[in-house]
Amino acid sequence: TLTRRDRLSAVLAGIEAAKDAGLAPVKVNTVLMRDVNDDEVVSLVTWAIANDLQLRFIEQMPLDAQHAWSRTEMIEAGEILERLGEAFTLTPASEPRGSDPAERWVVEAPDGLMGQVGVIGSVTRPFCAACDRVRLTSDGQLRNCLFARDESDLRGAMRAGASDDELIDLMRACLAAKKAGHGIDEPTFVPPPRPMSAIGG
Repeated sequence: TLTRRDRLSAVLAGIEAAKDAGLAPVKVNTVLMRDVNDDEVVSLVTWAIANDLQLRFIEQMPLDAQHAWSRTEMIEAGEILERLGEAFTLTPASEPRGSDPAERWVVEAPDGLMGQVGVIGSVTRPFCAACDRVRLTSDGQLRNCLFARDESDLRGAMRAGASDDELIDLMRACLAAKKAGHGIDEPTFVPPPRPMSAIGG
C-alpha cells in the first residue's frame, strides 16, 4: 500500500539475504506517517526484535517528489520515543553515537524481549555538526548533504577520462562546499529539486 507495488515478499527476502550474508546489525528503516502506519509502532518493534533486526524510525523529511511535505503532519522524534515508552522500557544505548544519524535505545518489553531501536530525528534533532555522510546518487552525482541543491558530476568526469587524482579533487571541492546545516528551519529553505526516489539509496 505504501509503495504502490506488491513487493513485500522481495523486501523480506532481501532482509533474510542480508542476515544470511553475515551483515550485523541489519538495520531496517521505517517512516511513521500519521493516520497511515503510526498505529504499528509496537508491532514493528516486536517484529524487528524477534527477527534480530535493528529497526530505525526516521522522521519524515522534505524529500518527497510532490514537494508537499508539511512539518505539521510529521511525527517527530519526541513523539516516537513517547509512543515507544508506552510499551517498552527505554534505556539509551551504551555505545557512543559518534557520527551515526540514529539515537539508539535498548528496548525491553514486559515479557523480557529485548533489542535495540534507533530514532533518526533529522528535522527536530539535527546532527549536522557530527555528520560525515555523503551520498553517491544512482546516476553518479555526489551530494555532500541529503538536502543539498547542488551535486558534483563524478560520472561525467569519469567518462571523460578523469584520473583518480582529478576525481579526488572534485570530491574534496564538493565536501569543502558542505554547509554547516541543512537549514530546514530557515525561512529561506528550499528542498532539493530531485526527490529521494530519484537519487537512489
